[in-house]
Amino acid sequence: MARPQQKPVKPSGSRAERPTSFSSADFPLPTGREEEWRFTPMKRIRPLMEENYEGEVPAAQIQAPDDVSVSYLDCSHAPQLALAGGPQDRTSALAWENWKETMMIEVPARTELDTPVIVKMTGTHERPAAGSTLIHVKEQSSAIVVLEHYGHALYNETVQIIADAGSKVTVVTTQEWDESSIHAANYRITAAKDAEVKHIVVTLGGDLVRICTDARFSEPGANVELLGLYFTDAGQHHEHRLFVDHSKPNCVSRVTYKGALQGKNAHAVWVGDVLIGKEGFGTDTYELNRNLVLSEGARADSVPNLEIENGEIVGAGHASATGRFDDEQLFYLRARGIPEVDARRLVVLGFFGELINQIGVPEVDEHLMEKIEEELMMTGQIAAGTV
Repeated sequence: MARPQQKPVKPSGSRAERPTSFSSADFPLPTGREEEWRFTPMKRIRPLMEENYEGEVPAAQIQAPDDVSVSYLDCSHAPQLALAGGPQDRTSALAWENWKETMMIEVPARTELDTPVIVKMTGTHERPAAGSTLIHVKEQSSAIVVLEHYGHALYNETVQIIADAGSKVTVVTTQEWDESSIHAANYRITAAKDAEVKHIVVTLGGDLVRICTDARFSEPGANVELLGLYFTDAGQHHEHRLFVDHSKPNCVSRVTYKGALQGKNAHAVWVGDVLIGKEGFGTDTYELNRNLVLSEGARADSVPNLEIENGEIVGAGHASATGRFDDEQLFYLRARGIPEVDARRLVVLGFFGELINQIGVPEVDEHLMEKIEEELMMTGQIAAGTV
């Protein structure tokens, strides 16, 4: 596959200088000691580290309003489709090298969609596959796009989100894979002047899911909101890594990720990197990660990072918390006659409810609340009162 021009790779501890490349050869096979891989179970993700992918991408069913253009371009168009920056790790570069066609979802200028675009992807293949999706919302338009993942897959995915000037786009991605699936994804976002981008990640299924989201501002005055929800069960590894690059003036970013964990060897990882560059005057940014541990044997790693090269900003901050149930909340509910089992369930639903309500697609909201209820009943941890 022809590759776009790229910067030479050089190692660095700063996100400002971390290398990007469309060639996997520039990213040696990691050992697991590298900063970007130190939490990832390398043996489990190894099938997506190989150079050649022979599997079939998950089959896609698409529901889209008439105003939306959905088309496919083969890999010969790769150079002109690299619109949102380059990969920053080996799996992301391999995903770019190995996709065979890109699904392009385009919303015309000055178009406001009344209904969401829904893409349901169902995997059935046992071999690694790479897919590519480009979501382009043109100037002064607004849209909601939902990407759903089901079935079994060893899937490495690139998703680019391009928000032109004055546009508003919400992209929701749900991971409801079966228990043996391995999924790596790189979401690369670019927001132009006065654009508003909301990106929502929901991870419930899979054996190992590792999602990296890179958000950049191509012009001043843009707003990016990154939201995430994950419910990690016994043996699952859910990893979410984010990078927000404030290299343009007067841009705003908000990051909120919430997770719940239950069961032996349930492992959730959240890493949030925010860089305020030398030209990032007037930046306003804040990131938050909260984890609710529902049983013994579960582990949550939370690493917020803030790098500031320009002190002339509106504000910058981060917060991270991992803990068990709030005793005060439980006492309040039980004091009003609510049984302990129901009280614990209500606390968890309330923990996630605020995020789910921001999705804005009623059928998706309802489905996710039902799935969380199922998760709570799956192991009997809530009913047993062991948290």
